[in-house]
Amino acid sequence: MYEAYWGLTDKPFENTPDPRFLFRSEELEDLYTRLLYTLQSRHGAAMLSGDSGCGKTMIARSLLHELDPSRTEIALMSNPCRDGDEFLREILYQLGDEITTDLDRQRTVHRIHEIVYEAHAQGKETIVVVDEAQMLQDDSIFEEMRLLLNLQLDDAFLITLLLVGQPPLIESIRRHGGLDQRIATRGVLRPFSDEDTRTYIDFRLKTAGREGAIFHPEAIDLIHQYTSGVPRKINNICDIALVIGYSRKLQGIDADWAQRLIQAERGDGA
Repeated sequence: MYEAYWGLTDKPFENTPDPRFLFRSEELEDLYTRLLYTLQSRHGAAMLSGDSGCGKTMIARSLLHELDPSRTEIALMSNPCRDGDEFLREILYQLGDEITTDLDRQRTVHRIHEIVYEAHAQGKETIVVVDEAQMLQDDSIFEEMRLLLNLQLDDAFLITLLLVGQPPLIESIRRHGGLDQRIATRGVLRPFSDEDTRTYIDFRLKTAGREGAIFHPEAIDLIHQYTSGVPRKINNICDIALVIGYSRKLQGIDADWAQRLIQAERGDGA
């Protein structure tokens, strides 16, 4: 809608997990490296937590894109499971196996083991990614995670587990000591600082093809204050700003327009 007007090839502030738009701040760079190392080196389990809108799913998808698809089997789980049996059946389904309603736990576990060992024999690693993991409640699920991580060779885990979720996930894992001890890497995503917000907006625009700034420094300051540095909120207000800027034929987004848009978003002005 507004891309050509602003000299863009893509929309820069979409809230979709497109790895091209992953902004690696200095803090995130170290965490990203540690997480990727855990996934590539079969070190057991990793956990990524953070408040809603901070980019957890984006990072998880970007990590998966780094892996060689010809050497990786991935079970990507994005819906919460009610208990351990359902959790195991979902893993089996995500790994491409046929599911029957009369498959009991023992047979499900045996089939997962067969698939994992077969993948290893073919030179492939198996990674289970659990998104929105803070929604998992039943203790049996965490126990099944622990048992899956017992699938090991002398020098590596046969299943690598990546848990992604909001802060309550941290406490859930702590309550299950056996699983907690198997978390090789853990990290917490935090909202951006004011400087990171500025760099983030510039990075997104440049990635989408823009040469030169659109948002004035004072406008970015207001956006940071309004969003508290949460990437999803930054994306929302910046996207609206580009739409309105296009409709009004503005040359850029200054502090006055940023304030108007923020007030409109809050519902206390237009």
